[in-house]
Amino acid sequence: MDTNGTSKRAKADQRRANLLALLLSLQALAAVFFIADVAQDLRWGGLNLHSGFEAMVALALIVGTGFGAVQMREILNRIQQAETAMSVASGAFFDLIELRFKQWGLTPSEAEVALFTLKGLDVSDIADARGAAQGTVRAQLTKVYAKAGVSGRGQLTSTFIEDLLAVEPDGTQDTR
Repeated sequence: MDTNGTSKRAKADQRRANLLALLLSLQALAAVFFIADVAQDLRWGGLNLHSGFEAMVALALIVGTGFGAVQMREILNRIQQAETAMSVASGAFFDLIELRFKQWGLTPSEAEVALFTLKGLDVSDIADARGAAQGTVRAQLTKVYAKAGVSGRGQLTSTFIEDLLAVEPDGTQDTR
């Protein structure tokens, strides 16, 4: 995903986190109110059905607020871990692309065309982006496919996906 999309998602996540923090604060305030009310009821009238019920409600509210706070913290940690993993995976994918391009002996022009192809651009879009003729791009793609040992765009893309899936989380290659 591009930086702008990531930034929008991060802002939306931050707004949700702020809203949850506000709701948890309101719950905590309500719990304090109920505790104060129960304390005053016990002082004035002693323990009865009404004050006992209010005490249970206050206790449930306190437990619920604490549970909500713990869950919110865990969710925020998971979001951060997922964003970190995506960043690492994105870097790993780019490193894999560079490695394969070098192994295949692609020229800088062929590597650029191959990268545009992996990004999903068609021949006319690649030609426009590079300021080249469509015939030149087709010829370069033919060379890329030959050097990569594939017959087309789908196989080129699947080669990278298979290679990426074969990388273990610690960065080593799966030898299965």
